[in-house]
Amino acid sequence: MRIAEIDGPRLHYRIDGNPDGAPVVFANSLGTDLRLWDQVMPLLPQEYCYIRYDKRGHGLSDCPEGPYSMGALVSDVEKLLDFLGVKDCVFVGLSIGGMIAQGLAAKRMDLVRAMVLSNTGAKIGTREMWADRIAAVDAGGIEALADPILERWFSKSFRDTPAFWAWHNMLIRQTKTGYMGCCSAIAGTDFITPTSGLRLPALGIAGSEDGSTPPDLVRETIDLIPGSDFKLIRGAGHLPCVEKPEEYAQILTDFLKAQGHG
Repeated sequence: MRIAEIDGPRLHYRIDGNPDGAPVVFANSLGTDLRLWDQVMPLLPQEYCYIRYDKRGHGLSDCPEGPYSMGALVSDVEKLLDFLGVKDCVFVGLSIGGMIAQGLAAKRMDLVRAMVLSNTGAKIGTREMWADRIAAVDAGGIEALADPILERWFSKSFRDTPAFWAWHNMLIRQTKTGYMGCCSAIAGTDFITPTSGLRLPALGIAGSEDGSTPPDLVRETIDLIPGSDFKLIRGAGHLPCVEKPEEYAQILTDFLKAQGHG
């Protein structure tokens, strides 16, 4: 286990692959930790340096009092990459991780040379929707909303498997403070204008059964960036890297190779 002592919350991170290889950074979704990518990692080319981390309030990272801003989440990973000496990475962000990717690319082009926006949007939901969710979690904990959240995360067929319960337990064991804090960050974010100004290689990935960030939202977001590409993974929900790891890994591998990364 590695902890980055940065100016801000201490962040838990992990490095896989070749530590001297070209960097690929992963940012995971609301309510998950860096284990989100476990099934994809062994399927990717091992010449790259894969960096995963737990955002504030999640996993083994510090959990400061909320609410959080998207600027703070972007600043956290910016400081982590500076701490690790990373430049010119390919940044893979899923859900809130994809919002962090957009914010980081707009702020620090020296850090991001290409990005993958997976199951995300430049704007997700409404302030009122997120306010309702925060209030419900505050009153009853994450477990009170676990069933509808997980229905959006996963296809019906996956929810009928034993593996589903690991993700159920990961969700409900995140801190209430961290979850609500990140909900606040999403609620206050509209990246339509800054993302439309980005000029870098970009790929959007959507799951056909995603109830949180439907394919049309992902496509609308990635289309803001000229020359971008879009891939749809059929039969998967909000976390296609969990339901369809082989297909997800192949899409990522093809994108990395197309960029001549490394």
